[in-house]
Amino acid sequence: MRISTVEQMHALDKRAIEKYGIEEKLLMENAGHAVYFIISKILQDIKGKKFVVFAGPGNNGGDALVVARKLHSNGAQVKVYLMSSPDKYHGAARMNYDIAKRIGIEMEEFSGADAIVRLDVERADAVVDGILGTGISREVAGKYREAIELINQSAKLVFSVDIPSGINGNTGRIMGAAVKANYTVTFGLPKIGNILYPGFAHCGKLYVSHISFPPENYDDEEINILTNDPVPIPPRREDGHKGTFGDVLFLAGAKKYFGAPFFSAMSFLKAGGGYARLATAGSVVPFIGSEGREIVYYPLEETEEGTIAYTSREEILKISEMVDMVVIGPGTTLHERTQRLITDLIARIDKPLLVDGDGLTALASKVEVLEDRKEPVVLTPHPGEMARLVKMSVKDVLDNSIEIARDFAMSHGVIIALKGAHTRIAMPDGRVYVNLTGNSGMATAGSGDVLTGTIAAMFGLGLNLEEAVRMGVFVHGLAGDIAAEKIGKDGMTARDIMNALPEAMQRVRNNLEELQKRYGIEVV
Repeated sequence: MRISTVEQMHALDKRAIEKYGIEEKLLMENAGHAVYFIISKILQDIKGKKFVVFAGPGNNGGDALVVARKLHSNGAQVKVYLMSSPDKYHGAARMNYDIAKRIGIEMEEFSGADAIVRLDVERADAVVDGILGTGISREVAGKYREAIELINQSAKLVFSVDIPSGINGNTGRIMGAAVKANYTVTFGLPKIGNILYPGFAHCGKLYVSHISFPPENYDDEEINILTNDPVPIPPRREDGHKGTFGDVLFLAGAKKYFGAPFFSAMSFLKAGGGYARLATAGSVVPFIGSEGREIVYYPLEETEEGTIAYTSREEILKISEMVDMVVIGPGTTLHERTQRLITDLIARIDKPLLVDGDGLTALASKVEVLEDRKEPVVLTPHPGEMARLVKMSVKDVLDNSIEIARDFAMSHGVIIALKGAHTRIAMPDGRVYVNLTGNSGMATAGSGDVLTGTIAAMFGLGLNLEEAVRMGVFVHGLAGDIAAEKIGKDGMTARDIMNALPEAMQRVRNNLEELQKRYGIEVV
């Protein structure tokens, strides 16, 4: 499903009105009905139930007034609190205010969370949040903040209109305070703020209504941010051998850094890859060899600090000629000569390349090595590594993650998987996919190394590199969700995620439609 910016959604609304003749009042009616439909679906019997509706001054408030009318017409007791003077309503919003007034819905202007308002909320079965829409750009203050805090303190069932009030529609940021909804119905398409954290968490269960847009409106290819919906993985050939399912070289590890090389190479095998070669500092091999017997090892000459020595360059290049893909960087350290080795190898290895961990730090010092590469490159940074690549602060990256990842991917012709809650996958042509699998238990050392191996496995199994990155991220998150189902999020380790990879792969192969439904956004 496509994900829009606030500005793109305004353009879609305008197109619906001007090109298709779908009047604003019809769009508002459809939006309000979609929210009412979810309320009736969740609560089932509306008659006699009590609702408090908070209606803001714009079209978001107009949508909320439609919800109030529909609840009222089906026998509910409804009290509307207007967040501003009715004189501020125009067009369809004004029409719906006038209708609500004529049919006798109780309405009054909200001037603060006094005892009467608190009592109304306390007695309500549910609250409808239509205070603020997607376009807020300033910190929420005054009576708007007071209303939001009242809703959150009430612990009532909350239905938000389009986006929880206080969430920035373009970033997902909390603008000082934000409603914590149980259910959110967004319109046309989900906005970025509905999908990225912390906005996503504030939405509760998220639904989308196309509000009678024709498909060409919400399938517009100019909207190139999408949810990372899973794709089928090629079937395993019954007559295949280990080379059939991918032959990958991992250049990883150093003295005292044993987890990164082990988890990256072993996760490749656990996710279905065929032949894992690990080139690492010679002193590392005895420490992980007994645990990773299925891996083929290439002990390399090392520096006095136990890192891979620059003198190993030609040997590594020779090994790389035998494989389908090279992964470079996990746990290689920041040793000066090893970092120089990595940048030289990025420039010279003539195979698809995945750069992770310390390899990204090396690359950040010499990004120009990407310019002359003929084979594609995947980068898997966390926000700190992304910040080093683009010479920005981590805060800047987090505040504008989609655009920053997209700009770097396009300008350097690489695929970026910017790791984190709802990992962003940016393609060289400007598309960005937002992944919806995974959980907070995966924020643990070594989890990124498991992702590296999983992406390599998807490529080895026959997906093209773009799909391999997308499905690697999806499967990695799914494995984390499986681990959380079994042991909980607290105390989850990279090993738990890695060991769940075979089951994750089985679910993808056998229950793809179920996964698409579980991790997709339900359309109403």
